[in-house]
Amino acid sequence: MRRIPAGLTALAVLAVAGLFLYDLAAVRAHRPGMGWRRELAQQLERQTPADPQVMIAGAVLAVAGALLLLLAFAPGMRGILVMRGSEVRAGLGRKAAGLVLRDRAMEVSGVRSVRVRTGRSRVRVRATSHFRELADVRADLEAVLAVGIEELGLAHPPVARVRVYRKG
Repeated sequence: MRRIPAGLTALAVLAVAGLFLYDLAAVRAHRPGMGWRRELAQQLERQTPADPQVMIAGAVLAVAGALLLLLAFAPGMRGILVMRGSEVRAGLGRKAAGLVLRDRAMEVSGVRSVRVRTGRSRVRVRATSHFRELADVRADLEAVLAVGIEELGLAHPPVARVRVYRKG
């Protein structure tokens, strides 16, 4: 969604900057400036900010700027984890990935409850153990989650951060 407007804006800025740089180099080389620049300077001398053409151009530029700001501040697809694959672009929701990993973690022996928060680069897992040693439960959880994250098939697999505790 953001790639096309950003790419078009970058191309427009590059074209205008290249044109200005070429004109500046021509003037520095003691050649006359480009005709469009002289014509633009003459038009700017004749028109005032109250002219309808100037008002319309200003409104169009203000709307374009507001649209670009909206696209820049919009969250985009942050809730989607990109999956790897060469033929089709696919994504997996962060909540869905968290549910899959939570179900995997609940299969570990000694785990009473699990809370999984999935971010873009990190998976935070808080597990409550009730009858096994915490270090053993943590090691098993890390192994199960590593396999689970690998099987999700994400392009940028998140790193699992596991915390195990016992109530009371």
